[in-house]
Amino acid sequence: MNWPRVRAVANWVNLSTPSGLILARATGCEVVDGGRGLHFALGYRPRWPVAGAFTVGNVILFRPALAEPEHFPGLLAHEERHCTQYAWCLGLPFLVLYAGACGYSWCRTGDPASRNPFERQAGLAAGGYVERPGRSFADLLRGLRPVPRRRG
Repeated sequence: MNWPRVRAVANWVNLSTPSGLILARATGCEVVDGGRGLHFALGYRPRWPVAGAFTVGNVILFRPALAEPEHFPGLLAHEERHCTQYAWCLGLPFLVLYAGACGYSWCRTGDPASRNPFERQAGLAAGGYVERPGRSFADLLRGLRPVPRRRG
């Protein structure tokens, strides 16, 4: 089976790739063929998300500093894994699941990637992330206790 082709078709049908292409065009990116069913959107300038590259369907959007993606094979492999995650999550629901995973990771580590299963599966280091130590659930619960008021 030709997995890159299956993934490309799945992400087209689930509308995540068309959404990524619309975002790329709306933000003035130059879209080029990245091979393996991928589209590289070069020159992404909006402030959010704060990342050198990110993925929507089979579209990988790159900041201007990464204008030659082939020079970053680890990052490309990381982002391609996110393309696969879009296919497995049936497209745009990936965004909701990813946001929840970021929230969970933030609560556990103070960092949106360290305990995010999507980022961990894609490879933290390849995506430019540093793993942060986790906090125990006891520490989390201590942080939720109300602060006692002083009477006086």
